[in-house]
Amino acid sequence: MRRIARALLPIGLALSLTTSPAKAADLLVLTDDVPNGLDVDGPTVSTIQSYGAILNLMDPLLYFAKGEVNAEGVQLLDFNRYESRLAESWAYDPASYTWTIKLRRNVRGCDGATLNADDIVYTYARGKSVSGTAPIAWFLANVGGIDGFTPAVFGPDPGPKKLGDEVRKIDDYTVAIRQSGPNTQFERVQTIFALYVYDKESMERRATAADPWSHDYNNTVNAPGFGPWCTDSWAKGQEFRVRANPNYYRGKAAYDRVIVRKVPQSANRLAVLRTGGAQIAERLTPREYESLRNVRGVKLAGTYGNENVFLSLNFKSKPFDDPRVRRAIAYAIPYDRIIRDGYFGQARKWEGLIPSSYPGFHKAPSQYEYDPAKAKALLAEAGYPNGIGPQQFPDALKLSYMVEREGALGPVATTIQSALRESGITIQLDPLPGTQYGDRELVKRDMPMGLSDHVKPIGVDAAYGVLLSWVSPGKGGIMNSMNYENATVDSTYYEQAGIMDQSRRQALLTRIQDALMADLPAVPLVENKTFWATSDKVQGITWHPDNALHWYDFRPAN
Repeated sequence: MRRIARALLPIGLALSLTTSPAKAADLLVLTDDVPNGLDVDGPTVSTIQSYGAILNLMDPLLYFAKGEVNAEGVQLLDFNRYESRLAESWAYDPASYTWTIKLRRNVRGCDGATLNADDIVYTYARGKSVSGTAPIAWFLANVGGIDGFTPAVFGPDPGPKKLGDEVRKIDDYTVAIRQSGPNTQFERVQTIFALYVYDKESMERRATAADPWSHDYNNTVNAPGFGPWCTDSWAKGQEFRVRANPNYYRGKAAYDRVIVRKVPQSANRLAVLRTGGAQIAERLTPREYESLRNVRGVKLAGTYGNENVFLSLNFKSKPFDDPRVRRAIAYAIPYDRIIRDGYFGQARKWEGLIPSSYPGFHKAPSQYEYDPAKAKALLAEAGYPNGIGPQQFPDALKLSYMVEREGALGPVATTIQSALRESGITIQLDPLPGTQYGDRELVKRDMPMGLSDHVKPIGVDAAYGVLLSWVSPGKGGIMNSMNYENATVDSTYYEQAGIMDQSRRQALLTRIQDALMADLPAVPLVENKTFWATSDKVQGITWHPDNALHWYDFRPAN
């Protein structure tokens, strides 16, 4: 029966799976795309394919400890406990706001280099240089309160871009990192990919006068670090292969190789998984996940983590500069219909702009239910009694989303288009290639309307989500694709960052979230369940806040 099903696959896909088959010791992952870049500060780093590869090639100083296993067999993490990775130990001196980090010895990277304090200093110096396209490493250091990592780095003066003694080598295996004051986020940001540690020697060998921090090499060839995997081959738009690092300090991975292969159509990924031709099929549509519930040879498991879908509205694009228009759109959205038809009930209405499972989340009093009459009244109040159409704003009333996510987001976009029309707002659907979408979202910030399911705060704290997306770009916000600015949000974020008392800090986080829901820089739609579909011959499914597959987790089933 499996041979028959395989024969029914599209010819091109069948050939791609037979000309370079995976071996028994390989883990074959089918996904919608492969990495477009491997630079933590690169132009495509916001996509899960890119940062998902980075975090498998590199390793952090510390990471979350394992927690419970949920009823569906998913290994969860304990976000209140940390375990050692490249750091053997770490200790904090509150008098000097300084962390002293002792490194593991005899940790070797893929190029044979041995980890030492110089690698840590290099990693932070590179981040502070803000020489890449998107300063994600700087952003994380800023969130963690590391001294000197302030918005001053974005000015014309080169001085603030240079690393000082805030990160310094004490000896070959000891580093001191100083914060500017009390801050609760230092350990949390260490778990996020953009502060994973580079192999300094490998990076410096590829540096040039024009590119002293090796961004081109890092973005197009490799991300050399001290992780469990080494880049083997990379054909952009086709396939990404890694081999196990034989010297990995936690022990060699259970699989010799991981092959990540692009299969653009999710239906084809589903078909191959069902026939046993791959161990993992990623990023299927909600309908396809639902179809796997009782399929022999396949495991389906899920959990509510931090995945969400929202509608971004650019403050620099008319008519979205008017809060009445933004609120009208929020009232025009049929949330229950999206949950039922788009996610088959495996989602819940998102009542905020921070994951509801995160510490610090607050359900603001400003909530928006489906109310077309209220939407029409707000439009009339804003000066559009007969509705808004593309003829009035031809460049703005286009709803963009990643074309690679058509299977998941297409039905949601169509539902939104239909519902907005009922309330008097006529929009066009504008699916874009992921690379173009990411560039307009993260770099140019010129997309009027965007439907996103890939932006999620992977730092497990409400404050991280605020700085990631809602603090003004000039004040340190990094993913503020809506060009949203609110002086109260900005100042309150930095006020809470230095408060250690959790009740006082929560009051400030509540103030921020109330302002966000009143201003609506984006319309929160749903929080959807994170699912994994694997062969029953594989075990080790683990939910990480980045929602990427950590390939080291997986091993053959007993």
